[in-house]
Amino acid sequence: MSFSVQIDWQQSGQAEQDFSRDHTIRFGSGQQVEGSSAPEYKGNASLVNPEESLISALSSCHMLTFLAIAHLKRLPVASYHDTATAELGKNADNRTQVSRIELNPKVVFVEGVNVSDEVLDKMHQKAHANCFIANTLACDVVVNK
Repeated sequence: MSFSVQIDWQQSGQAEQDFSRDHTIRFGSGQQVEGSSAPEYKGNASLVNPEESLISALSSCHMLTFLAIAHLKRLPVASYHDTATAELGKNADNRTQVSRIELNPKVVFVEGVNVSDEVLDKMHQKAHANCFIANTLACDVVVNK
């Protein structure tokens, strides 16, 4: 199995001026997103930046894995909401990296389904252990419930 995206950037303005960070991201599914760098790196604050893309990939992967686990356990989920954050820091080579990502999922099960905190914790641990994106990242990934 493989996946692909296409990134397109084009010069705008004079070559001797600073360059635009705005670009287009085309996903294999046909979806298109306008991207840029973060404003701190001279990017366009109204467009998606790579750091946000990374956080969204992890959050989405964790959620989908969690939902699959809940389905297999016959614990129907009514809603799932996550507010994920990331922090930049320095790695051992003093290079900037995403050093920490925090997931803060809030799961609501359908009425009448009660899940203990212990079971919920184990489900999130299993989701994290089986999330493809989490298994790819070198940074610390924290799942807060």
